Amino acid sequence: MQLDKKFPILLPLSIIGVVLISGCTDPVSTITKILQQIQPDQEIVRNFDAAQIERGYATYLKNCSVCHGPNGEATPDWRKPLENGRYPPPPLDDSAHAWHHSTEELKRFILNGGPPGEGRMPGWEGVLTEQEIDDILVWIKSLWSDEVYEAWYRRIENKEPYTSK
Repeated sequence: MQLDKKFPILLPLSIIGVVLISGCTDPVSTITKILQQIQPDQEIVRNFDAAQIERGYATYLKNCSVCHGPNGEATPDWRKPLENGRYPPPPLDDSAHAWHHSTEELKRFILNGGPPGEGRMPGWEGVLTEQEIDDILVWIKSLWSDEVYEAWYRRIENKEPYTSK
């Protein structure tokens, strides 16, 4: 009998509760939509200028290929330290670690030389122009697979947080 007296109050409260709980899915989908806008699942497309790639390759051949190889392939034992403890030049394609650095970091390496104590890459500041360095970097990025380029762009260049799919 006690329940009968509370029924007129419990029924509307129950209905309101169900509506509120079911309404919780809307904010969740809204958050999902916002996150998708922040981290879109859009394809990353490289719009490299073919002429810039050609200029970059020509400048690379003239200045960099003696150490990194004519196609950026480096030496087979590039991971093995030399007798002096330093490492030989790495490949510039996606088989090594060039793609682990942002464009700005790669520019700094070219301008100032390799990291102290790790390699022996000379600095090219005053030898190469900014345009020549930009051209070389576009050529290097053209060597990377689409998958590596997209990962580089999203996680390093564009600094998106890592998310597993």
